[in-house]
Amino acid sequence: MRTTNYKNALVLMRIPFSVYLMPVFWFALSTTSSFDTARALILFLILHLLVYPASNGYNSYYDRDEGSIGGLKNPPKVNRELMHLVLLFDVLAVALTLLLSPLFATLVALYLLISKAYSYEGIRLKKHPVISTFVVTFFQGAFTYVMVQVGLGLSLDRILQMPNSGFALVSTLFLYGSYPLTQIYQHEEDRRRGDHTLSLLLGIKGTYLFAAVSLLLGTALLLWLYFSTKQVHNIFIFLICTAPVVYFFSGWVLQARKDAAAVNYENTMRMNKISSLSISLAFVSMILFGAYF
Repeated sequence: MRTTNYKNALVLMRIPFSVYLMPVFWFALSTTSSFDTARALILFLILHLLVYPASNGYNSYYDRDEGSIGGLKNPPKVNRELMHLVLLFDVLAVALTLLLSPLFATLVALYLLISKAYSYEGIRLKKHPVISTFVVTFFQGAFTYVMVQVGLGLSLDRILQMPNSGFALVSTLFLYGSYPLTQIYQHEEDRRRGDHTLSLLLGIKGTYLFAAVSLLLGTALLLWLYFSTKQVHNIFIFLICTAPVVYFFSGWVLQARKDAAAVNYENTMRMNKISSLSISLAFVSMILFGAYF
């Protein structure tokens, strides 16, 4: 029974769901002129196997979702073993990052604390649509971008200079576009729990419009930064690799206008998967291009 509980708890950590947060990591690497590959691999593993799952597990513990959640169509019931794993992952993440850099460990610890405020019943940022959106998109976007580069060994002075600070802003704008879409199929459950998410506030049409505008602004800024820094080749790489995102998103919006049933878990996860993999492919391609050309 205990073993089964831990297995279910591990499922609720949603480790595979970390794939949807990969683009910011690759983005931070792609805008760094040089980095230690082994160090980058360690950072990747810490973030995607410990930090993000710890946040997912904690949110699941307090949300106690009965319906589909990101990465799990039929989540198992929450148990106390889940909190054991969350605390274990938290400790491991901070301990390992301390070996790399005290500043990096501090940023990771802050990220973990803020992510818990999102669902913790005493604070529950989810009840405040504007504040929660700002916090989530900032910390999963610009903050994570900076955190990765700190972990790579870059100085804060260099990180906070243009165009790097502009790239950090781009990461948050992209999150502004994708974050409300992850809530679009959960309106009924969020309404029942009293969680006033941004998507619930905007409605279906408003969520699609907000996402489109945010993604367009982020793309425009990114392409301008590439152009102004004479990285025109990156413009073509990005546009080619992200064409599937534009195609699916446009089709999804048109389908939803004809049939509300299209606003469902399956299409939401499909959108997340296509956008994550496409954008990650773009930034990985840029890294490889810079290494060999």
